[in-house]
Amino acid sequence: MAKKHFGKLPPRYLFALNPYTDTRCSRCPKCDRPTYKRKFPLLMTLVDHGLFILGKTCRYCPKCEFIIAHKDELENVLVSLFPDRTPEQIGKDYFVIGTIDTRTWRKGMEDPSYMRDLNQIKEHAADIKRYMVVKYDPGGWRFTGEKKA
Repeated sequence: MAKKHFGKLPPRYLFALNPYTDTRCSRCPKCDRPTYKRKFPLLMTLVDHGLFILGKTCRYCPKCEFIIAHKDELENVLVSLFPDRTPEQIGKDYFVIGTIDTRTWRKGMEDPSYMRDLNQIKEHAADIKRYMVVKYDPGGWRFTGEKKA
């Protein structure tokens, strides 16, 4: 059985939220090549609010098509956009569904009424192909035979 998708564009990008505040993923965790900063129009949902599009600069690996958003930065933006919610509530209440076509997002920034229709959003949305988990090993010295913590 085929998976249901929100957007009409084919699913694109691998996506991960980086929970580590001291690690900024300058290298792709998948292929170890350098990542670059790139702005993405992220299609998100927030409990009791609905859909919204957030232009967010994320780390990006073009070879793997891997977007890495830093959780702390994303949540700081969400707290400033939704002041009625505490940071603890924001941390549990949002989900990144996919991305919006960049040209369409820019047009929506110029004319906000353009992106108010749900069908218009679906027409230009691409779901995330696969959600990944970023894990970090700080390295350091270890005795021979000692396993990583």
